[in-house]
Amino acid sequence: MVRCFFALFLALLATCPCSLAAAASEPAQQLRAQNGLSEYTAPEAFLLGNFVADEVEPRYVFGKVKDFATSRSCPVAWLIEAAEKKRLDDASALAAAGKSAAPLEYSLVLEEDCPGRLTHYVFIDRSQANSAQWMDWERQFHKSKTDGQYTQAKDKLEKAEQSGFPVSAELRFIESGGELQLQTPEDFLTREGKMAPLYDLSQGQVLAK
Repeated sequence: MVRCFFALFLALLATCPCSLAAAASEPAQQLRAQNGLSEYTAPEAFLLGNFVADEVEPRYVFGKVKDFATSRSCPVAWLIEAAEKKRLDDASALAAAGKSAAPLEYSLVLEEDCPGRLTHYVFIDRSQANSAQWMDWERQFHKSKTDGQYTQAKDKLEKAEQSGFPVSAELRFIESGGELQLQTPEDFLTREGKMAPLYDLSQGQVLAK
C-alpha cells in the first residue's frame, strides 16, 4: 500500500507543471523582514538585457542579468523593497491614467542564499530607456564635477549600443551578511571570473569570448 502511494506521488510530481523552489534560509528570512524585502518577478526586459557594474565610469559591458543569476553557486531569488514596489505601482497608475513620467530608476535585489553566507546583489533596472537617456537622467542627481565623467560614459555606452551591446541594467553594489562590500561590483566580477565581460568600453571594442 505504501509503495503504491509513493509511486502515485512520484507520478504526480513528474507531471506537475510547477517547480519546487528552495525555501529561504532563516538568516535570509530575517534579513528580508529587517529590510522590508519581498520576492518579486523581475521583468523580462531587465533579465534579458546586458549590464554594467559601475555607476559613473563603467569599463565593461557584461552579459545578460539572467546569466549572472544562473552563474551563482547557491539558490537565488529576486527581491524588491516595499518602497520601491510602491513607486512602481504609482508609476503604473500614472501610465494607466495616460500621464507621462520621467524614466523610473528602481532597484531589484538578487539574493544568493548560501549556507553561512548570504549575499545581496543590488541591481538597477534601466530597461525603460536607452543608455543616453539614462545617463542624462542620472547626471542631474550628482554634482557638476561629474558632468565630464557622465558625458564620457554616455558616449561610450552609445557606441556599445551601436555595436550591438545595449545596456539595460546596472549592478550598483554588493552586500554580504548585511554589510556593504568595499570592492566595486566591477572589480568583484572581473576577479571572480564567472561572468566574463563582452565589450570593452574603454577601448570601444568587442572582447573575445
